[in-house]
Amino acid sequence: MTIQSPAVTTFGTPKTTMKVLLVCWMSILFEGYDVGVMGAVLPTLAEYKQWSLTPLELGALSSYALVGMFFGAFIIGTLSELYGRRRMLLICVCLFSLTMLGAALAPTPWFFGIMRFIGGIGLGGVIPVAAALTIEYSPAEKRSFNYGIMYSGYSLGILSAALVAIWLLEHFGWRSVIAFGALPLLLIWPMARILPESLEYLSHKGMHTQAQALADKIDIQYQAPVQQHPQKQSIKDIVAVVFAWRYLRATTCFWVALFCGMLLVYGLNTWLPSIMRKEGYNLGSSLTFLIVFSLASALGGLFLGKIADRYGVSGSVSFFFLLGAIGVGALIFKQNIYVNYLLVAFAGVGSISAALILTGYIANYYPANVRASATGWALSFSRIGAMSGPMFGAYIASLGIASSWNFIAFAIVAVVASLAVMLLPKRVQ
Repeated sequence: MTIQSPAVTTFGTPKTTMKVLLVCWMSILFEGYDVGVMGAVLPTLAEYKQWSLTPLELGALSSYALVGMFFGAFIIGTLSELYGRRRMLLICVCLFSLTMLGAALAPTPWFFGIMRFIGGIGLGGVIPVAAALTIEYSPAEKRSFNYGIMYSGYSLGILSAALVAIWLLEHFGWRSVIAFGALPLLLIWPMARILPESLEYLSHKGMHTQAQALADKIDIQYQAPVQQHPQKQSIKDIVAVVFAWRYLRATTCFWVALFCGMLLVYGLNTWLPSIMRKEGYNLGSSLTFLIVFSLASALGGLFLGKIADRYGVSGSVSFFFLLGAIGVGALIFKQNIYVNYLLVAFAGVGSISAALILTGYIANYYPANVRASATGWALSFSRIGAMSGPMFGAYIASLGIASSWNFIAFAIVAVVASLAVMLLPKRVQ
């Protein structure tokens, strides 16, 4: 059954948009820290004698959170359409922040992995819900740019993980860097005060009195649909829209592109410092590459968002995936360190920035009442790529071959992502 969303137009005043952007940006920032922390502490964790982890075990520990994110993306994304986007976003932040504290106190690798898996459920749910809220409360002509602003928090979170690691690792060890990720618990209450509920959710649920009260509060014109009773929507109905015949090609292209994009993001984020250490750089310089990778992708997301709004999302994202392939592939050659910084910056823009703008396009591509679900299901599939990234890097490291093979493999993945985006059909109206 195809479900039509109630006729409600959202985005309202710039003040409302900024409030939604702020809370979603903070949520993504916290998520980025939790995801980036593994890459930041991995070299030190590899030398942690109490656990004596092999490269494959290190890759497995890095993947536990990604397994949780696989389940979290489609479960939380779908639940947000049924029980409210605001509520589910705040629950996710609480969940992954609490489990960061548990991971910091982990007595064994097994317990550490369990905490990372549970936290991953919350991490996976943040992106589809934040994407739906950001797209909903942004004017059409600024949706990619605003999404770029919101998702810049992800790269800045990874950057924060690297900076905190540089600050704390030497004196307090890897546990202190993990524990730092529990600090968002202190900000849950102010975030709850600022963030409004989704008007699309309230309208679709037939909660028109609450929707009107919220619209009046945030200065948005709201017109209840002619059909006043709530539209019943089940999980089966939501999934039927995402996999409808008219969306099948788009769904396939989105899933393949995001699979490759997430493999790039998590593979490079986890192993870039270690690969650079194998190339002869010290720990501080290796972490600097991670900082450049993250900072470039944060700024690149804003730039790419502007380009996508003006020239179209699919062409822009496809080009930047190719740019990422060039950046990663060129690292196989010995160059001046500043040239390497530039190439790593290209890799960051052509992986994280391209993937984030593509994710925002998913939320805008499908009908409004399945925004979070469509995004969540696509991200869940992409988590297979995300889980493959650290394990793939670990596999190559275990072979004892030249580190240049990592760069060649990741470059090929970026090319495949670019081709998948090129094949996307135009948005169904």
